[in-house]
Amino acid sequence: EVQLVESGGGLVQAGGSLRLSCAASGFTFDDYAIGWFRQAPGKEREGVSCIDSSDGSTYYADSVKGRFTISSDNAKNTVYLQMNSLKPEDTAVYYCAAARGLGLGKLYDYWGQGTQVTVSS
Repeated sequence: EVQLVESGGGLVQAGGSLRLSCAASGFTFDDYAIGWFRQAPGKEREGVSCIDSSDGSTYYADSVKGRFTISSDNAKNTVYLQMNSLKPEDTAVYYCAAARGLGLGKLYDYWGQGTQVTVSS
């Protein structure tokens, strides 16, 4: 059974940090890129960042570049999203997903259930 399980969300003040984790199982981790997406109430889902765990290539949306860092621990089949200098506009449900190929516009085959991130001003 394919599973993507996010964790690490919570409530933080503006300027603070959180680290999200995405634990993957049920598929060959190295064959997929893992992406992070977010969706705020009343807004469309937005791609945040993605990583190709086979070679470490990464991509970031302009809105998070310089503040968020994506990384992968292939031994644990886990991808992390370190979020620093958080802003209230970062508040959203964050999802991780898996796709064959790097890019936030790719077709993502598998999705997690999401974790809430709330940034207070």
